[in-house]
Amino acid sequence: MNQTDGATGETSDLKRAGLSVAVAVLTVSDSRTIETDTSGATIVDRLTQAGHRVADRKLCPDEYETIRETIAAWVADPAVDFVIVTGGTGVTQRDVTPEAVRSLFSKPIPGFGELFRWLSYREIQTSTIQSRADAGVCGDTIVFLLPGSTGACRLGMEQIILPQIDIDHRPCNLTELLPRVKHEQPPVHGRG
Repeated sequence: MNQTDGATGETSDLKRAGLSVAVAVLTVSDSRTIETDTSGATIVDRLTQAGHRVADRKLCPDEYETIRETIAAWVADPAVDFVIVTGGTGVTQRDVTPEAVRSLFSKPIPGFGELFRWLSYREIQTSTIQSRADAGVCGDTIVFLLPGSTGACRLGMEQIILPQIDIDHRPCNLTELLPRVKHEQPPVHGRG
């Protein structure tokens, strides 16, 4: 990752250079395997098509501690810039992804979920209220939570995440903020 100019906040040598970021992808599901995980595959496909690196990809069951531990490990890895989680964001008893990951947030990004539901409304109407899509800063890493459907992952990736991790996106993007996020954030809750 390149550095920012302290006076202007501008990225230095990599602006407009098609910077590739490292993204870890987690699918939360009690029933999917790598072979049947179309949502995770959609995320990976969109990332690689855009020239980004998939740092890791895992599946885990809808279990609070397992989700939290997986995300915490990636957040602790300085080689991971972003994490994208799909699944477990609904309203059933087993949907615990937001609770598990929010416990790690040092700074929530509420606009992500708000924008996701607004965009989703055009496709699924009022059913969008069942989505608890979210995002936040966890230590030095930005984490996105998407619903488990392939359509929701495609929408979230194409309309929000890919533009925001593209260093060339204007007027601003999350990738150019990473150097400042990495230097300003307090440690993740529970990790000291």
